[in-house]
Amino acid sequence: MPEPLRASAGPDAAPDENQLEELIVEAQTALPFELPGLADRCAMALGLDSALIYLVDLQQELLVPLDEAMESLPVDRSLAGWAYRTLSPRVDDADAGVIVWLPLIDGAERLGVLAVRTTALNGVRMRRSRMLAYLFAMLVTSKRTYSDWLAARARTVPMRLPAEMLRAFLPSHTIGSSRCVSTAVLEPAYEIAGDAFDHAVIKDLLHTMILDSMGHDLASGLTTSVAMAAARNARRGGGNLADVVDAVDRALAEWLPDHFCTGVLCRLDAVTGVLRWVNCGHPPPLLIRSERVLHGALDSPPQPPIGLADHLAPATREVHETTLEPGDCVLLYTDGVVEARDADGAEFGLDRFTDFIIRSSSAGQRPAEVLRLLIHAILDYQRNKLRDDATILLFEWRPQHR
Repeated sequence: MPEPLRASAGPDAAPDENQLEELIVEAQTALPFELPGLADRCAMALGLDSALIYLVDLQQELLVPLDEAMESLPVDRSLAGWAYRTLSPRVDDADAGVIVWLPLIDGAERLGVLAVRTTALNGVRMRRSRMLAYLFAMLVTSKRTYSDWLAARARTVPMRLPAEMLRAFLPSHTIGSSRCVSTAVLEPAYEIAGDAFDHAVIKDLLHTMILDSMGHDLASGLTTSVAMAAARNARRGGGNLADVVDAVDRALAEWLPDHFCTGVLCRLDAVTGVLRWVNCGHPPPLLIRSERVLHGALDSPPQPPIGLADHLAPATREVHETTLEPGDCVLLYTDGVVEARDADGAEFGLDRFTDFIIRSSSAGQRPAEVLRLLIHAILDYQRNKLRDDATILLFEWRPQHR
């Protein structure tokens, strides 16, 4: 058991460095389920009363406390959710003090919120609360890679096996740097099988990919998983965009010869804005500039789906190139997004899809929040019963943010 905390000279006095060192050392080996207690002790060492960690659930509808005795909070109807949605702190009155809600962020990825209780709030305590949020965002990120408990806390219903397998391959929903950001969502969260996305940064290059395998079962999930693994293997080996697509073609032809997938693979130079892409039988990417869609800007001659290297695919895939302007957004999506139908059979449609993104972005919503709102709108449109997987990836070039 940890030793009792030593009292400080006052809540705003300089914290005991030895005490903080002990807590940070303890954090290195703390098990995930011990994080709630550790958060409280760190808060007290900083002159605060307590701290409680909430993680967002898989569908970004609830903020789930790591203290299993506490209730979850809605993302859309709570002060905690406001902090999560806007990435800004929010202060609420509480018994004998206040609660400061702070977003938990790993780079550009939203993890949840931290609730810090304190008897009163001033500049010192706000700064310490932010430090605490930064620390526990890093701790959650480092420990969730191996913690089934943290994964289970983020789920509200059981997950089907194809979705479990595919999610093991997915990266963080949002990645970014000072020059670009990429974010993605996919539904149905617990039943996906053939859809997937990938994004990664290599120095100044942003790589993005969206895939849609035929079928909706374990085999389609396996096809997508092999495709993602082959793409990453080629990318990490220094291959260019054509090499990456060729590697996926060959991997599927060798290991799953009766399966294929459609997809779009992109590479953005975050310094120059040069965008290269390959479209393999997939809906074309969409370019949004100055709050309007530039129709046809990223269209390209059709190429066969990935995995048909021995049949229809050319010896070398054709790579297309254009140069983005600062603030440009590129949208990749699967057909389940626009083909969602309401009770009368009317499709959600491409116009409604792009209009939603433009209006949300112009209202000041961040890219990750835009997609969260959009995927929920698509689910509502189809009464939470999607006929097909729906995946969206949006990346934005913003060199002016350096």
